[in-house]
Amino acid sequence: MRDYYEILEVERMAPVEVIKKAYRQKAMRDHPDRNPGDDEAVARFKECAEAYGVLSDADKRARYDRFGHDGLRGAGGAGPQQPDLSSIFDQMRDLFGGGGGGFDDVFGQRRPRGPRRGRPGSDLRIKLPLSYEDVASGSEKSVRVKKLVGCETCDGSGAENGAFATCEACKGAGEVQQVTRSILGQFVSVQPCSACGGEGRRPKTPCPTCAGEGRVRGEEEIPISVPAGVLEGHYLTLRAAGNAGVRGGEPGDLRVEIEEKPHPAFSRDGLDLVHDLHVSVPDALLGTDVEVPTLTGTAPLSIEPGTPGGTVVRMRGRGLPDLGGRGRGDQLVRVNVWMPPKMTPEEQAAVERLRTMPSFQKRPEPPTGGRSIFERFKGAFAS
Repeated sequence: MRDYYEILEVERMAPVEVIKKAYRQKAMRDHPDRNPGDDEAVARFKECAEAYGVLSDADKRARYDRFGHDGLRGAGGAGPQQPDLSSIFDQMRDLFGGGGGGFDDVFGQRRPRGPRRGRPGSDLRIKLPLSYEDVASGSEKSVRVKKLVGCETCDGSGAENGAFATCEACKGAGEVQQVTRSILGQFVSVQPCSACGGEGRRPKTPCPTCAGEGRVRGEEEIPISVPAGVLEGHYLTLRAAGNAGVRGGEPGDLRVEIEEKPHPAFSRDGLDLVHDLHVSVPDALLGTDVEVPTLTGTAPLSIEPGTPGGTVVRMRGRGLPDLGGRGRGDQLVRVNVWMPPKMTPEEQAAVERLRTMPSFQKRPEPPTGGRSIFERFKGAFAS
């Protein structure tokens, strides 16, 4: 006889949950209704049920692990027996409950579901543009969404005056059964009734406003609470804010995709904000104090004398917050030395005088292994 663990393709130390999952997959694969005329599938189907019957029982599994198939023999010396079809059905029902996890319909052991009221509505998706200021502090937004809304004439029921009649096709059950026979016996497949959509009833007179659907096209103002720190591409899911369901069915959801508006003063690198500051040649040489924009207004910043173009000054904690509340980014100010496109004769003469002065005679050689301005800029972002 084959090893039970080998039959279910699980490890010997596998927990019961893993064994259940393996059994379910193999039983669905080898079920005779899915493999008509395949005797090997029938044999595998019963073999899996036998293996599961042992490995799912703590006492039987312990005896099997210690003594193998001999540990399962009774007093008369008979070894383990493959269960018959009815016991397999009971096993499935005990394992997966009334819903059966998909097994009840396959094995003909299904419990009635009963009629359902209406069909669920579909989900919607919109895009929500946000400024960096919105992202930094969080915000409360309100958007108008075109969608299917409940019909006010019939209060979403789809029936004029709320009057319904039992569906004649399914006799109010909301589903119809189809019985087939195989070598293992009778099998039942159950489908929602196509006449009433699984509701078990139909409007006596459809509502003239919504033609019996219980919903019409309209608009709705929907508030959206945006948490601080969201990123472009993040989604917010608003439950039951999508299209209304048919005849009182559950509404769908609204999925809000975050977009970032371009900012006139900043670009973004993760949680850090990058601002380009332009200073004149004299300010770069002599140093200066400037006011730079921030997300909350402006802040003073000192430019040290002799600051070369490409220098990045870090302003701690003035970037964007982390969505999980784990800190905040910085504001990176990139210093650009602005060159005048044209100079007057007096300005040119002044620059010519500077050219002859000792401090401007020779450029300092970069130290061995020194980094370029571009490399220093990249390093500032990584620090």
